[in-house]
Amino acid sequence: MTSVLEGVKVLDFTQVYSGPFCTMLLKDLGADIIKIERPGSGDLPRNDFPHTEGLEGGAFIILNRGKRSLTLNLKTKKGLDICRELTKKVDVLVENFSPGTMNKLGLGKDELLKLNPSLIYASLSAFGQTGPLRDYPGFDPIAQAMGGMTIVTGLPEQPTRCGVSIADFASGFFTTLSIVAALLYKTKTGEGQMIDISMQDCIWQLTSIEYSPYYYLNGVEPPRLGNGHSAMIPCNLYPTRNGRVFIAAGVLAQLHRLYTAMDRTELVDSPFGGNQNLRYQHRGEIDKVITAWTKTKTTEEIIYILKKADVPCCKLPSFSEVCNDEQLKSRDMIIEVEQKISGKVKTPGSPLKLSKTPGKIDYPAPFLGENNNEILSELLGYTDKEVAKLADEGVL
Repeated sequence: MTSVLEGVKVLDFTQVYSGPFCTMLLKDLGADIIKIERPGSGDLPRNDFPHTEGLEGGAFIILNRGKRSLTLNLKTKKGLDICRELTKKVDVLVENFSPGTMNKLGLGKDELLKLNPSLIYASLSAFGQTGPLRDYPGFDPIAQAMGGMTIVTGLPEQPTRCGVSIADFASGFFTTLSIVAALLYKTKTGEGQMIDISMQDCIWQLTSIEYSPYYYLNGVEPPRLGNGHSAMIPCNLYPTRNGRVFIAAGVLAQLHRLYTAMDRTELVDSPFGGNQNLRYQHRGEIDKVITAWTKTKTTEEIIYILKKADVPCCKLPSFSEVCNDEQLKSRDMIIEVEQKISGKVKTPGSPLKLSKTPGKIDYPAPFLGENNNEILSELLGYTDKEVAKLADEGVL
């Protein structure tokens, strides 16, 4: 076995970011992803900016690497019939339509689990399949806000959405984890089940661990700390003579080494060098002391001093510097794939570093409908002539 999910077949009705990220991770682990797309247009990110020279969407290539594309017109009876037949041949179905959409199509969980009782049916939506907001429309920024993340992110005077579509990617990750757990359950019982993932739930999970104690234990709204940290003191982006440097000395021994490197050993036995509760009371004053020191030196000097003292620090790299980072390259986190239309395209690698079944991602993303003949022949026994007829009828 070269991949842990080798042999697992996934029928992928997802689109844009959240669902495709989930099925991308499943593919990284070896699953066969059959991506259902609209004839003629396909998944929206196929055309999103920025494009490759071959006018393929950059995000689409990353999120759909190694998947197989099957176009199906879900407004036709034949297209829906093919979906039902495919459901009998796969292990997992993933969709991220608005709640109720699959039911209206006749592809809801109750109907499909009757056709295939061992099917794992995963639904991912803004607010989940239950609750008063079930039918409320929502995208990543709405989920970030309503999950509590936006109000604790940014500067004190300005709440800010996370720059990354964290609600999409977190919910995609939690869906993947749930599917892997359901596959393990299936190996023990032979039974499938329904998975219901809410983007709001996922953001609340990420946010609440760090911030809900402020409210539940103390009855206060948590503060926005900018580049600071709610529990790690000191932790901030500090100005230098020629730029900025991140310093994060959250462990007491690290903080004492920082003060020693600053030639301020008297702070070690002061409240500034005390336990977390004491440091929290003096957060602003500690930052002022460190800022006064960092301003006297260049970024390079500070990094040299603090690395020698074993204190976590780094300069704030530009995005282009991150895209060419030697550490990331050494871990195969920046690779190239060969797209049939666009040629070589750089993409992020897989962080799934398993010793025996690592994530494998050096696959191109498919062009629209690339695998129509292959999938219908392989799973349903269609001939090339029958596939051509479906295309002529507007089913593919």
